[in-house]
Amino acid sequence: MPYLPPQRRSHGEVTYWIREIVLPESHTLVAVQGEEILGYAAVRGELLDQLYLRPDVRRTGIGSRLLGAAREHSPDGLTLHVFQLNVEARAFYAHHGFRVVGTDDGSGNMENLPALTLRWTPEPAAR
Repeated sequence: MPYLPPQRRSHGEVTYWIREIVLPESHTLVAVQGEEILGYAAVRGELLDQLYLRPDVRRTGIGSRLLGAAREHSPDGLTLHVFQLNVEARAFYAHHGFRVVGTDDGSGNMENLPALTLRWTPEPAAR
C-alpha cells in the first residue's frame, strides 16, 4: 500500500498488538497452505476488523473465501473501515456487496488518511 505514511510502530509493537489485542478479542480466520500463512481475517461482532492477504496470493479467491467465512460467522451483516485511497480493497468489497455508509477525514486513525465505512447486509431471503 504505497499511499501509507511511514509506519509509526515497530515490528515488535505490531506483533504484540496482534497477539495480545486482535487475537484474543476477535474470531480470527486464517488461510494456510501447508505451513504457510496466506492471509487472515479478524471479526469482532459485526466488525470485519481486518482482512489481509500476502500480495502474491491476491486475486486467487482466498480473500473471497475468508470473507465468506467471516459472513458465516456474522450472518446478520458486517461493517468495515477502508482507506479511501485503497482502490483495490474498495473494488473487492463493492464486488462482494458492501456499500458505503459513512466517510471520515482520517483524523481518527493513526495514518491520518480519509476512510470509508462499508456495510454488507444479507438479502432478507438469505437470512
